[in-house]
Amino acid sequence: MKLLFASDSFKGTLSSDQIIKLLNESAQRVFPGCETVGVPVADGGEGTVDAVIAVTKGDYRKVKVHGPLMEETEASYGVFHGDSAIIEMAAASGLPLVPDEKRDPRYTTSYGTGEMILDALNKGFRDISIAIGGSATNDGGIGCIRALGVRFLDENGEELKGCGEDLIKIRKIDVSDMNPLVKECNFTVMCDVTNPLCGKDGATYTFGKQKGATPEIQDELEKGMQNYRDILKAQFGVDMDQIEGAGAAGGLGAALMVFLKGTLKSGIETVLDLVDFDKRLEGVDIVVTGEGATDWQSVFGKVMQGVGMHCKAHNIPAVAIVGSMGTGAEDIFDYGIDSMITTINGVMTLPEALENAEELYLCAARRMFRMLRAGSRLA
Repeated sequence: MKLLFASDSFKGTLSSDQIIKLLNESAQRVFPGCETVGVPVADGGEGTVDAVIAVTKGDYRKVKVHGPLMEETEASYGVFHGDSAIIEMAAASGLPLVPDEKRDPRYTTSYGTGEMILDALNKGFRDISIAIGGSATNDGGIGCIRALGVRFLDENGEELKGCGEDLIKIRKIDVSDMNPLVKECNFTVMCDVTNPLCGKDGATYTFGKQKGATPEIQDELEKGMQNYRDILKAQFGVDMDQIEGAGAAGGLGAALMVFLKGTLKSGIETVLDLVDFDKRLEGVDIVVTGEGATDWQSVFGKVMQGVGMHCKAHNIPAVAIVGSMGTGAEDIFDYGIDSMITTINGVMTLPEALENAEELYLCAARRMFRMLRAGSRLA
């Protein structure tokens, strides 16, 4: 029997690598001598770089950048296959980098993300994937693009610094000094949301609150985003309200598409391609996947959906171990996942579940493999 393990991390408790080790330990107890293969995976959010580097046997590059409040900080990105790099924008411009009391997307910038891209370009990487989840910003991506040489000018021709409050001040965009290496590069934008740039479903009104924006600040930022949209349309002939994903990461999606000609692609699909997942399915009898919390959102570009659909295409059964099941969790059964069990095995508080995550996962894995063994005897 050959088993393949491809689970997302359980945020804040178990990494994808830890889960692989726990599954292997459990599988060997129930199926002694079975062949196991572990593939760390992620969907473009936290852990994406780690997952890709673990499988491709790549390396990390550390670089000094400016954080969301333009503070000096250090971030890292992954490099592999000689000319490829993978960047998590959250490493330089993520919400966790901003203290709760300072969260206000009028003043945060994606400049540090642009600095990571610039470093990758200068080091010779020409195939760059950018995961844009977890942002602290609502700057339309102008901070990021400014780091690459583009100038966003106000009515007096003065260059703006590139944060959310600057969007309303833009009158012209000067691309004459954009780094020429950009044209040599292929950019993939890992994105799992379909929000347009502006409007009730756009960047500001959908994601602004979680970044610290009050309703009044959201209204202010939306006016700026509308101005930015109009400038982009006038200068570059594209309407970012008509393009899905433009509103991702506070509008960074729009900037990466317009200025870097980036191609938006599902985060999990990008990861599965990078780790050559379909080839790894050859000869596999069953796949075990999972995630920390499963609900209706799990069928919209998350790890379990991506893994499940690839297994379904290859007619390989897939099962899942999850931390919890919420509303709509069983929708995942339509996407190649045959069954799932939770790690929770009794009444407990959330802190208790998090504190005992490893033991709970190990017990769940043993129960699942014993059930699979019973099923094989029936067959």
